Amino acid sequence: MKRLILASQSPRRRILLRQIGCSFRVMPSGVSERLRHSESPGHNARRIALEKARDVASRVREGIVVGADTIVVLGGRFLGKPASAAEARRMLRALSGREHLVYTGFALVDAASRLHMTGVERTRVRFRKLDAAEIDAYVQSGSPMDKAGAYGIQDDYGAVFVERVSGCFYTVVGFPLARFHTELQAFTRKLEHSSQRDSHGKKNSRTDRKSRS
Repeated sequence: MKRLILASQSPRRRILLRQIGCSFRVMPSGVSERLRHSESPGHNARRIALEKARDVASRVREGIVVGADTIVVLGGRFLGKPASAAEARRMLRALSGREHLVYTGFALVDAASRLHMTGVERTRVRFRKLDAAEIDAYVQSGSPMDKAGAYGIQDDYGAVFVERVSGCFYTVVGFPLARFHTELQAFTRKLEHSSQRDSHGKKNSRTDRKSRS
């Protein structure tokens, strides 16, 4: 299989890719995570993931570039990464005692051929009721600041905030492992078949030229 390139600085995604035995190098994308409210959450997540992967693919000659993006939605409102501690507190107070949706989109782009595929998974998450002291303690830890929705389900604090999960747990962490694994295998087979067809076509072309000479 071609070498993977992760278009993300997320330590969580690095851990998850290693967990399923992937060998890769990290090359962060410079694409901003621009949400379009005219698009569905799933479409936003897939589009941003593809933009990240294409950005990195345009800067390398070969390899399969992996892009990903996670979006938290509460009552129809998108919750991105908090810009301040005050905003993180507001997000956590809003999530307290309520159910929300987490979408994680991913994209694969073959740098050589520019062939690509995308996917997205949705998971439903319910928070228990949080008190002000634990919200303050979590925000003071700094952990919420680089996470959509201002929490990480894998964090020491975030883990005890979540009362129930319906769907893929790893989608909430930031990468839907089972879906990604099967899609990567299918994408790799597609690239192999495409390469074989191209090789066969070149051989036929050489044979035709010889026969005409």
